[in-house]
Amino acid sequence: MVVRVTVLTRTDCGLCSAAEQVVAQVSEGRDVDVTFTDIDTDPELKDRYDWDVPVVLVDGRQVGFHRIDPDRLARAIDARQAAKA
Repeated sequence: MVVRVTVLTRTDCGLCSAAEQVVAQVSEGRDVDVTFTDIDTDPELKDRYDWDVPVVLVDGRQVGFHRIDPDRLARAIDARQAAKA
């Protein structure tokens, strides 16, 4: 089953660029649907996450922010895939 990974970002954010690379690396070879959302295009997201980007959500649950730990992200994705099997 597909696991949805959402990366909340913003333009000109160095940590966001690094998070995008981590998500791409961890997602490779896994059944994952990755979406990138610029929080500055959504007032509600901006109010909630303004100083926390990047934020990574796995099936809607936050698994990291600022510096994304690839091992933690991989474990979260694998756990969700196992739960859906």
